[in-house]
Amino acid sequence: MFSRREFLWRSGGGLGGIALAALLARDGLLAADDRSDQPLPHRPPKARYVIQLFMSGGASQCDLFDYKPRLIREHGKPWNPGEKVELFQSTPGHTMAAPWGWRRYGECGKWLSDAVAPMGDVVDEIAFIHNMVSKSNVHGPATFLQTTGFTLPGFPSMGAWISYGLGRESDNLPTFVVLPDPRGFAPNGPRNWSAGFLPAVHQGTVIRPSSRTPVHDLFPPPGSFATPEGDRAALEVLTRLNRAHLAMRPEDARLEARIRSYELAARMQLSAPEVLDISGEPRYILDMYGITAPDVDWDGPMNEGRELRYFGLNCLIARRLVERGVRFVQVWSGADNGFPRRNWDSHEDIRRDHWPLARAMARAVRALITDLKWRGLLDETIVYWTTEFGRMPCSQGSKGRDHNPFVFTNWLAGGGIKGGVTYGESDEWSFKPADPNHVTWGYDVHATILHLLGIDHRRLTFRHNGTDRRLTDVHGHVIHEILA
Repeated sequence: MFSRREFLWRSGGGLGGIALAALLARDGLLAADDRSDQPLPHRPPKARYVIQLFMSGGASQCDLFDYKPRLIREHGKPWNPGEKVELFQSTPGHTMAAPWGWRRYGECGKWLSDAVAPMGDVVDEIAFIHNMVSKSNVHGPATFLQTTGFTLPGFPSMGAWISYGLGRESDNLPTFVVLPDPRGFAPNGPRNWSAGFLPAVHQGTVIRPSSRTPVHDLFPPPGSFATPEGDRAALEVLTRLNRAHLAMRPEDARLEARIRSYELAARMQLSAPEVLDISGEPRYILDMYGITAPDVDWDGPMNEGRELRYFGLNCLIARRLVERGVRFVQVWSGADNGFPRRNWDSHEDIRRDHWPLARAMARAVRALITDLKWRGLLDETIVYWTTEFGRMPCSQGSKGRDHNPFVFTNWLAGGGIKGGVTYGESDEWSFKPADPNHVTWGYDVHATILHLLGIDHRRLTFRHNGTDRRLTDVHGHVIHEILA
């Protein structure tokens, strides 16, 4: 049996030969060193796909999901948690309640704020984790911790690990797709979906559904001299050059990844337009996701209708991607810091910034979970909501909140998750975990997601610089209490 590189060298037919090699490798008929060499899955999986919803900037747990009557009772009074508190960029202000009300929803009776009230319709599908903690109160490192399991750059994203471990399910689409906020990238940019030291083929592929060119450089620009015939001829020449180059440098994973990217791009020219074409979706689906939503008057830079159209479209595309076999889809809400605000980093005014983002997110989440359930996909798709850290229970200035790495909220729904439950508690302020000996890290959530995909997080490793690296580093415990 030839190695994949030998096969590429010996096979003819240009792009067709490369595509055939990739298909054989995917099916295990050809040795392929861009896949984990460990037998996977380690156990029967409960889920096949993951949709990660990342709220960039630090979504406020105590204004959305973590109901604390004490904040309401003592609103406006001096905040005194009984210890000295050093904040990211302010000094502690007064105790501050959410600027909107709270109600119970679902058979589970979960308290949700009015800002996320639309999620009340699907709250019985969701498991909330209220004792999350972070190692950093700085956006970049804290975002890395949630996306890669480390606070430093250079480590693979969870999507890259899943791609490496389980391989592709779709012939014509990437394993790992990223749908950024249309206004720009979050802190760290593309490093949030990097393959790190894993083979480069496993990095996330960015698709921008709201853009005129959702996949950059997939097609020639209008008026280009390029023709389909010329494109095919150029690919044939490029294939020959790459084969010769690769034969002399058999261990260069970068060239391997580049060959694979050309191969995948050729197939995506047919598949991507169909995935991104929502014209065939019924009107009620478009309405449900908010893609037809009008602008909503609001006294701030972010408009609820526009936010819903952005995020709702990305959630609909996420559903269409997993429906077609994409294993991991990362959906971002919030771009990098700018003024006026374009993210969840509400230092100045929680009400102004969080309300339009939260209402849009909640409506899109309700649509996504409902739609997945209608199609029978929710049982095999994990919907994973996160942010890099939370917000403080005291005010910054008079209306904002500073960063809180000591406690925040994650939630999960779908594939193998027990709905309508809450795991872990914060204290009566939503300042720190109620039990300092019982905290949840991102490592634990990552371990749980891998477990549901049939992967033992301790056994999915990659040798790098003399160390067997893994997504969960030397940490991580499966949270069995939220498993169905």
